[in-house]
Amino acid sequence: MIKHVYGSGRYLTTTNNQATNYMNNYSGAQGLGNIRFNTTIQGLEVYDGTMWHPVQMDTVNLSLTSDAQDAIAWADQKRGEEIRMQTLAEKHPAVADLMAAVRDAEEKLRIAVALVQV
Repeated sequence: MIKHVYGSGRYLTTTNNQATNYMNNYSGAQGLGNIRFNTTIQGLEVYDGTMWHPVQMDTVNLSLTSDAQDAIAWADQKRGEEIRMQTLAEKHPAVADLMAAVRDAEEKLRIAVALVQV
């Protein structure tokens, strides 16, 4: 039984199809709100004080937003590129030298950006 599922942030969306998983207006009367498993219908039922009602269970779908999917796809692509370059750098000294030059240039760029933002 799922009572609530909430999506938060910009990367998770949730949907449900108006599931009603519990009885409202519990008065405390004897037997009211009791739950049982009905083997005939193979499902849960709740007693409302007069009769048994099947507990309506529904599917809750969780998914990533398209922004999150795009970000993960981009990160996966970049990771694959880095692995391929590292593999090539291990076999070819010229590639290793160029990768070192790129790392040095990126560090110099980070320093310059930090200095101009002061």
